[in-house]
Amino acid sequence: MLSIQDKFPKFNVQAVVSREPGSEFTTVTDQDLEGKWSVVFFWPLDFTFVCPTEIAAFNKSLSDFEDRDAQVFGVSTDSQYAHLGWRNAHPDLADINYPMLADNKKELSEALGILHPQEKVPFRATYIVDPEGVIRWVSIYDLNVGRSVQEVIRVLDALQTDELCPCNWQRGEATLVG
Repeated sequence: MLSIQDKFPKFNVQAVVSREPGSEFTTVTDQDLEGKWSVVFFWPLDFTFVCPTEIAAFNKSLSDFEDRDAQVFGVSTDSQYAHLGWRNAHPDLADINYPMLADNKKELSEALGILHPQEKVPFRATYIVDPEGVIRWVSIYDLNVGRSVQEVIRVLDALQTDELCPCNWQRGEATLVG
């Protein structure tokens, strides 16, 4: 499993970026992560129960990520067509404003080492990747437990200070002097 200080793997996948006919899909590659902080999170399957709560929560907090000059990418091993169908069918997903990546060949999930050994779907993994493409934080949850988007934002804030941050540190609080 790739972890902190590893380079985020190279990838090239299709993604859903819109529900507008003719503008639904685009290609997203590892080069799209260059030069900006990136949050890349994985969910196990489309058309499930916990996943849309997380996808909607990231979207609801998207301006918080943008305020930190960070971009968000959501990923599962479903196809871009499944993503689009799910967005069209689920009201909480209709207006997602970040790319939903289709790792349907499972190449990215396998390169990261996050596929469930029996189910062969990704665990609920979240990566914060720095502008040079280096993984700076990883969090992995079991299939049936949702993550905390606010914790992802808190850790992004801490990483962006490039200073020592104590337990439960929040943006605006003093950092530690080493």
